[in-house]
Amino acid sequence: MIALIAVQSSARMAGQKDFAMARLGSLTVRRLDARIKQQLRLRAAANGRSMEDEVRAILRGAAGAGAESRPEMIMPAEFAGAERREQKVDVREDRRPADPAAPQKWRVLLIIGGGIAAYKSLDLIRRLQDRGARVRCILTAAAQHFVTPLAAGALAGERAFTDLFDAQSEFDVGHIRLARDTDLVVVAPATADLLAKMAGGHADDLAGAVLLATDRPILLAPAMNPRMWAAKATQRNLAQLVADGVRVVGPNSGEMAERGEAGLGRMAEPLEIAAAAAALLPKQGPLAGARVLVTSGPTHEPIDPVRFIANRSSGKQGHAIAAAAAAAGADVVLVSGPVDVPDPPGVTVVKVETANEMLAAAEQALPAEVAVFAAAVADWRVEQVSRSKIKKQEGRPRALALVENPDILATIAHLKSNRPRLVIGFAAETDDVVANAKAKRIKKGCDWILANDVSPETGIMGGDSNTIHLITATSVESWPPQSKDAVAGELVERIAAALRGEEA
Repeated sequence: MIALIAVQSSARMAGQKDFAMARLGSLTVRRLDARIKQQLRLRAAANGRSMEDEVRAILRGAAGAGAESRPEMIMPAEFAGAERREQKVDVREDRRPADPAAPQKWRVLLIIGGGIAAYKSLDLIRRLQDRGARVRCILTAAAQHFVTPLAAGALAGERAFTDLFDAQSEFDVGHIRLARDTDLVVVAPATADLLAKMAGGHADDLAGAVLLATDRPILLAPAMNPRMWAAKATQRNLAQLVADGVRVVGPNSGEMAERGEAGLGRMAEPLEIAAAAAALLPKQGPLAGARVLVTSGPTHEPIDPVRFIANRSSGKQGHAIAAAAAAAGADVVLVSGPVDVPDPPGVTVVKVETANEMLAAAEQALPAEVAVFAAAVADWRVEQVSRSKIKKQEGRPRALALVENPDILATIAHLKSNRPRLVIGFAAETDDVVANAKAKRIKKGCDWILANDVSPETGIMGGDSNTIHLITATSVESWPPQSKDAVAGELVERIAAALRGEEA
């Protein structure tokens, strides 16, 4: 709960009044559940105070109420209930329970440097939290000219750190604790000054001390004027940091804060940084440690430089499966045909055009524990691709000689070595859906088939929803109509159960 709100009785609080008042300057908010934290924020906002000051006000009132007063008569009801649970707190305890709505799997320490791009770091906090990270923030002195510790702390859900010689944390060597009690350190924006200090091993402020003391992975998101980025000193410092094992995302090209300035130096966007951070974080989830291959989208089989054979596949279902597998902790390789949907975060994407390219990429991605072939591969390609555009001749339609494309699903399913433990195919049918899919499963040699009716009236091909029949060697299970994301989530749950040895 709250440091020194471990007041199991009002008499005990009154008896320690002098001690409590002496320690008010070092109070911190710890281990709040989401509901109580929200109530505290609302109360603090209504009174025009920070969360920390609001806690001080509550404790001052409690300490001055006398031994006969019950805490719930002094504190708001939401704190009284928590007090009755008698949750003790060590002021050095720095773990808090995850919000059930957004389970927090990782710890990320975000160091915000002093540049105009610091405002993006506030968005980055949310983007990291969306990926299941608990975020703590350090602001350099320069950063505080652009964003406030209060803003960063409010978004992160706990106090932001600023001072190396902070009496509230350094009594237990706080900078060492911050350096070690994390899974990843992200520096965004990483200014030219911060790069120089890191390369030189300077530790004259909290950020520098933590960066020097940590043995965790470090991800830099540089942001500075293009001329500063191109400067020999900056490039020399960057080369040293990369040689030391530091990872870098960005910078991007674009307009700078200064009017008329543009070039390479913009900080990568928060989504890019969050994706790069997720790739460096330890994998957790039911598929942690598993390698999953997914194919998605159509293939385009060229006829001439401007025409090709294709189908209506959007890639939405395959991309959703890749995203769900990555969210479950898998190492995912997505082999994608030409699609308009964005690449899923935390996934290795290999982009191809033709069926032959897709087969080669799939074979290259092996070995894998699971392979899901969701791509709608063109069955045929032209025997000879024309090097120039085929001209239309009135009354004389051009005949195209076709040859069969490789069967990617059957090829992988029949491998003698390197065959995935679980090979899953899709059957897009318009008639006798289940019967045709059963025959296809046997013919292709795969373990499962996900069959769906792609008749035009269903809207499944290219749409956002799907109706699936999961067909295995022993059963047929019909799922209700649902979104393609929901289908992906359910499939990943079944895959995880199968890898554990449970029956589908």
